[in-house]
Order: sequence, then structure tokens, then C-alpha cells
Amino acid sequence: MQATREETLSILQDLIGFPTVSADSNLALIGYAADRLRDLGAEVKLYRDESGAKANLFATIGPEVDGGIVLSGHSDVVPVADQDWSSDPFEMRIADGKAYGRGTCDMKGFIAASLAMAPHYAAQDLKRPVHFAFTHDEEVGCLGAQALMHDLALLPFRPAVCIIGEPTEMRIIEGHKGCCEYTVTFTGMEGHGSQPDLGVNAVEYAVRYVTKLMELREALKGRVPEGSRFDPPWSTLQIGRLSGGVAHNVIPGLATLDWEMRPVVKADMDFVKDRIADYVKDELLPAMRKVSPDADIVTQVIGEVDGLEPVPENEALRIVAELTGANGADLVAFGTEAGLFQKLGISTVVCGPGSIEQAHKPDEFIALDQIDQCLTMLERLTAKLTT
Repeated sequence: MQATREETLSILQDLIGFPTVSADSNLALIGYAADRLRDLGAEVKLYRDESGAKANLFATIGPEVDGGIVLSGHSDVVPVADQDWSSDPFEMRIADGKAYGRGTCDMKGFIAASLAMAPHYAAQDLKRPVHFAFTHDEEVGCLGAQALMHDLALLPFRPAVCIIGEPTEMRIIEGHKGCCEYTVTFTGMEGHGSQPDLGVNAVEYAVRYVTKLMELREALKGRVPEGSRFDPPWSTLQIGRLSGGVAHNVIPGLATLDWEMRPVVKADMDFVKDRIADYVKDELLPAMRKVSPDADIVTQVIGEVDGLEPVPENEALRIVAELTGANGADLVAFGTEAGLFQKLGISTVVCGPGSIEQAHKPDEFIALDQIDQCLTMLERLTAKLTT
């Protein structure tokens, strides 16, 4: 094997040492990966966000031509606060055939394996480029990947295939639902509870909004795409939090609602958004503003991430099946950045080492034999890049 487990674990140890919780900067990790790739002669592009504290990396080994294969992973991890770890989460520990540490499976294990294989790719006469895409803020709405798609669209070449290395135990995933998250703020008018008609009760209007969402949730069950293999097969919608009010006898002037939707297809996302927007415009706001012209309902989009839709012609699925020996592909409930690459016209699947069951938990780990399987897949990829 061109890249050994030991090399990969050495890199993974370095990556775990960067505490890239989404709330913090990822620049040290991105700089580390950039330096390793530049030393191999890769063309490395860094794209910082508006704050300057976060960056995406997109690097190319081989010719800058169409048809390349992307190895993609997110650099951020979820927080460790209030979790009971057996050891320092940002110091990798190996025991019982497992590597422990925050991000070992989600998803620095795949990034480490990709970087460990990079010298091997750089030593080949590549006919087809291999690209490395490492993003920020996947855990908080795929913000980095959404920005990266705009940057990739401007490149003079277009990759053809993307492998997202999220932890799937090296199973091929060809589909997952999208994820949309919203916060809605209702601004009413406070007043004394003895005269409710003289105020605008923000909580009551939020409840009416929620009731409409529940109607739409039921309607989604009747819009199941033919042959949907998801569980459940329809798009889902749920309320996460509703807060407002200060006392029993005060008409609440402010309420906040958090809700999410997981669409099977984008048409369902548009269906819900259009219907709820019409309800606000035609019914809720006119009623509120009869009493207070300043009343308002404002929706903040926390994140709208496209799902990965199974498609009949999937070059990425065909290639990864050849590399892993898999006979088919599955669907998963969790979301990834894959749908964003697919939307850009890049054939995409999810396949990576580790189990999603370990992600986000204390004592997160990746089994060492999963790293071996990932390295085998990446080594076999060489044949696809050199012919």
C-alpha cells in the first residue's frame, strides 16, 4: 500500500490537534494542509470568508483540465463542551484498535487519508487531476461549501466526480435528504392582558404560523416521489423551539420560532416556502397591522442545503463501486455537502471511514481497520487518474 496506516495516523494526530470547533477559526488546519500539498507541487487555492477567520481549500494535483475527481471533507468539528471525555479530545489517543479524538471519524480521518495518499498521486503521470476540497462550517449549515461552489463555478475547468468522505463505514451513499433551518421573529405590540384586542400577541401569531406548518407537514406526506427509498419516504418538517412572553398578564410583543425541513426533493422545499410566505402575506400580517402598523414577521434563513438525490446515471457511484467492490448503494438520514456538488453538475457520492454512530459523541473514535479500507480505496483510485 502506497500510504501506510502509520503515515495516516501521524497526519490525523496533527489534524486532531487543531481545535477547529465551528465557532472558532480553521486557518491553522487549512494552512497545514495547504503546506503539505504545495510541497508536492499542487496548485492550491485558499478562499477566506468575510470574517477572515475561516477558509476553504481547493487544491489540484495533475493537469488543470475538466474531468477531475474531488476528495472532499469538512475541517470543522462540533463542540466538546459539557461532554464527558475519557481523555483530552484534541489529543489523539490509540487504544483497542481505535483512534480517539474529536473529529477522528467526522471527518478528519478521511482528510488524513487523502493527505497521506497525496504524495503517491503527485508521483504519477496523471491524465485526470485529483482535487482536494476542505471546507469550513459544515456543521453549522454547510456555509463553507456553499461559498466554495461559487468559487468552483468560476474555474476554467470543471471536476466530474466528487467523493465526500463522511463516515459511512465505507458504504456508498447515493442519497440523503436536504436540510433547511429557519428562525422566524414575530414582532407584535405589548399591552395589558385584560385588553387583548388592543395589543398584537406575538405568541398567538406564532402559534397560528406553527399550525399552518403542521398542515403543510401533512400535505408533504401526499407528495412522496415515486419509488422514494427514504425513511420516512416523504419530506419532513418539525418545530424545534418556540419562545416568547414575559408574564401571565402581559400581551407578548415578541416571539421567536425555530423550525426545520428535510426535503426529499427541492420541489417540496419550494412548496412549503411558497405556501407559508403566502399565508404570512395574505393573512397574518394584514391582521397584525390592523392594530399596529409596525408589526412584522421576519424569517432568517439559517441554512438551506440541497439533498443528494439518487440519479440513474452516476459516474461517481460506478467508480467508487469498482474501487470498493460494493454491489449497491444506500441512503442515509444525515446530511452532507454532497448535494451542493451535485447541484453544480458534479457526480457525487458519500463514502468514508468510520461510523456516524460515533460522530458528535464523547470519546469519538475511528476504527483503524476503517482507515485501512479507506486507504485501499484511495490507492485503487490511482488507476482512474492515470488512464
